[in-house]
Amino acid sequence: MPTVLTHALIPLAGGIALGARRVPTRVVAAGMVAAMLPDADVVAFKLGIDYAHALGHRGASHSLVFAMACGAVAACGARWLRASAITAFLFIALSAASHALLDMLTDGGLGVALFWPWSETRHFAPWRMIEVSPFANRFFSARGVEVLLSELRWVWLPVLMLAGVAAWLRRRALP
Repeated sequence: MPTVLTHALIPLAGGIALGARRVPTRVVAAGMVAAMLPDADVVAFKLGIDYAHALGHRGASHSLVFAMACGAVAACGARWLRASAITAFLFIALSAASHALLDMLTDGGLGVALFWPWSETRHFAPWRMIEVSPFANRFFSARGVEVLLSELRWVWLPVLMLAGVAAWLRRRALP
């Protein structure tokens, strides 16, 4: 898994690229939470649930169904988010789905149960260039630094450049 900060980057960059007129700040903040939420499944380890189980790490909480459920909850709270239901649904669902897609690009773990509940098969992307993050107890180590450098190279720099260019183009197009 990439670090929790890298998961939050994707909706933040999307919000920067699209601008507050299209995606209100509350929706961006909720998207950042939704992008980090799937890793709450690490509590399964404490409950004795095996990594490879459907409810284990990178299981059901990393599925497209879970992402759609997050979007549905956001659509129900659209008024509080100060957005239309469709904006809330799409942004939050895509933010949650981005978590699984980033995890599929890592070089470790068992893969992602993207199509749960129809399939418990774990999937990886054809390219697996992001170093898998160590768990919290080993995060502040030489291995943790390797992971952060990998994420900087493969995620942060490209995503921030794309968001910056999109924001620049959006501002130029405004009357």
